[in-house]
Amino acid sequence: MDQIHYRSCSLCEAMCGLQIELKDGSIQGFKGDPEDKFSRGHICPKGPELKSLYQDPDRIKFPQKRTKTGWETVSWVDALSDIATQLVKIQTTYGNDSVAVYNGNPTVHNYGSMLLGQRFSSRLKTKNNFSATSVDQLPHQLLSYLMFGHQLLVPIPDIDHTDFFLILGGNPFASNGSLMSVPDVKKRLKAIQDRGGKYVVVDPRKSETATHADEHLFIKPGTDAYFLLAVLHVLFEKQLTKPNDLIRKEDIQTIQAVTKDYSPEQVSKITGVPKETIERIAFEFANAPSAVCYGRVGVSTQEFGAICQWLINVINIVTGNLDKKGGAMFTLPAVDLVGEGSVMRSSPGSFNSYQSRVRKLPEFSDELPVAALAEEILTEGEGKIRALFTSAGNPVLSTPNGTKLDKALSSLDFMVSVDFYLNETTKHAHYILPPTSALEHDHYDLIFNVFAVRNTARYNQPLFTPEPGMLHDWEIFSDLTKRLELTRAGKELPKDIIKTKLTPASIIDHALKSGPYGNKGPHNKEMSLELLKNSPHGVDLGALTSSFPERLYTEDKRIHLFPEILKEDLPRLKTKFSEWEKFSSDKSHFLLIGRRHLRSNNSWMHNLPKLMTGKARCTVMIHPSDANHLGIINEEEVIVESSVGKIQIPVEITEELMQGVVSIPHGFGHNRGGTNQKVATEFSGVSINDLTDDQAIDEFSGNAAFSGIKVSIRKQPA
Repeated sequence: MDQIHYRSCSLCEAMCGLQIELKDGSIQGFKGDPEDKFSRGHICPKGPELKSLYQDPDRIKFPQKRTKTGWETVSWVDALSDIATQLVKIQTTYGNDSVAVYNGNPTVHNYGSMLLGQRFSSRLKTKNNFSATSVDQLPHQLLSYLMFGHQLLVPIPDIDHTDFFLILGGNPFASNGSLMSVPDVKKRLKAIQDRGGKYVVVDPRKSETATHADEHLFIKPGTDAYFLLAVLHVLFEKQLTKPNDLIRKEDIQTIQAVTKDYSPEQVSKITGVPKETIERIAFEFANAPSAVCYGRVGVSTQEFGAICQWLINVINIVTGNLDKKGGAMFTLPAVDLVGEGSVMRSSPGSFNSYQSRVRKLPEFSDELPVAALAEEILTEGEGKIRALFTSAGNPVLSTPNGTKLDKALSSLDFMVSVDFYLNETTKHAHYILPPTSALEHDHYDLIFNVFAVRNTARYNQPLFTPEPGMLHDWEIFSDLTKRLELTRAGKELPKDIIKTKLTPASIIDHALKSGPYGNKGPHNKEMSLELLKNSPHGVDLGALTSSFPERLYTEDKRIHLFPEILKEDLPRLKTKFSEWEKFSSDKSHFLLIGRRHLRSNNSWMHNLPKLMTGKARCTVMIHPSDANHLGIINEEEVIVESSVGKIQIPVEITEELMQGVVSIPHGFGHNRGGTNQKVATEFSGVSINDLTDDQAIDEFSGNAAFSGIKVSIRKQPA
């Protein structure tokens, strides 16, 4: 090999270090980097597919304009000038909110897009900002804002030191630790067992993680809040809580009073978790030397997602496991997005300072719930969305009621997509602006270091030089921002790409030098971009350490254990409990949950050939007894129908599922036509979001409620 290139993978949250072997400028192989300070040599099937992404023949490299005769390649200057002109024209005629922005999940895997894309969005001055946040982790960030004062003060499980790990609705074997960036998670979970601890998974499906756990508990989808309340009931009743000077006694007393209505005996009837098991879990958690409770997508994306995340935090706090080694802790990244003196300090957040036009759903941190996007386009009247700008997202497949959104996008006056694929969403755009791929630009992980199980820092330098005429995403956003400003001022637009001295690398270098590990920081390691460039395996900054009350962002430097605004949601919780008590399966209706796979975290990975090999994954999983009752057999195609749509999908009969529950994976449905993703089309599958309802949300937070929607299953007509 004539060269070895080191970088981290940017295809999921784990930030695994890669060792890329090259010969004559061509990639020969990928390995996990054994010297990486964070991932310790671990690699999953996604990492090597950065090569396939770079070489993908379907990848767009230059601006495309949709015309009556098809897509045409146009110059960057013509495209960006026309886009700026059209956006200003629409906003001048209909108001700033007539233009909307949607940022997809891959945005946070690209620091250039985050830094300069946010500047562009702010210049649009629209309230109609949407992102994948509200179909995912919104409850986490909201409760961090309400309880700790900052949306990015998200408690991270100290997996390397805990003795008892309670996981609800999470499958880190597949996700590599969502909102818990944790490469090599299998070994880390096994290490808990090896040191005499245990980990328990609570999930309607016996997932890959649950299969290796010490214990797996089936739970009825949508009832996790009651399970957590019952655990707290036991903790209070048996006096298993610990004092904490950072919380008010009145809050403890109020929460204890709430939990009295949710005893393990009552809760077991609706959750399916036995009373004795709930009691034992509470005892084991409280008596472990250290313990941590963690909930992910399965609990976030249900109708009480915010309450679930609140209760998880409360359990960690009252047992003395918040901000404690082996419990739920907080990071101190090299680029600090939380600290009051940080030059990169992000907004602490906001909640319900304004609402969506049609349904009055609450904003969070200047974003509206994406469940409102379609209706804001389709509903006539002042404030109607007439133009949409998307970045690195495919909401037709990834947000609720994709069929409705598909229809809405086709009605827009104008649409622009920053993306390098012609997919189910971007096919509606008037312009597609393709950025470079991961191997062609530099990168620093701004967000996932905030959620990492250990403090580290790493800078990725580009492996390949882009083809002449290609632009990085930050260059697209930077130029377009300036053209917007010039157009509004009535000035002539330049005939060349507008260059800027402000680059993502220059911003990060300043943040590193002035951050907590810079030469003037409290943990001086002379941190700088130059140091990271000379540290190809990354720099280890140490284990998570206690940081409260100093790092608390609340005005009184105390934990707000029971936010006043959250109390308003308790009557809804009580009403739903009564409904669950009356709930009974009629053997034809099921509760639908999603699932993810290590090889296909997101829809845009479905065009990478090696990630799509192996057993077909787009199936509806169902328990053998339910399949037998319906008279269906393995691999038979059935009709699954919800209140908003129906799909045809093959059956996968498995005891992994709780009876009365079915599961369909996220991100498929590449069968709509008008796209250009050959591999994805070959493995098209169907979209779970043709069944999910945009009206089904967590009413408190506005987050989508994917988990536990009611569906029917029937055989196809003979």
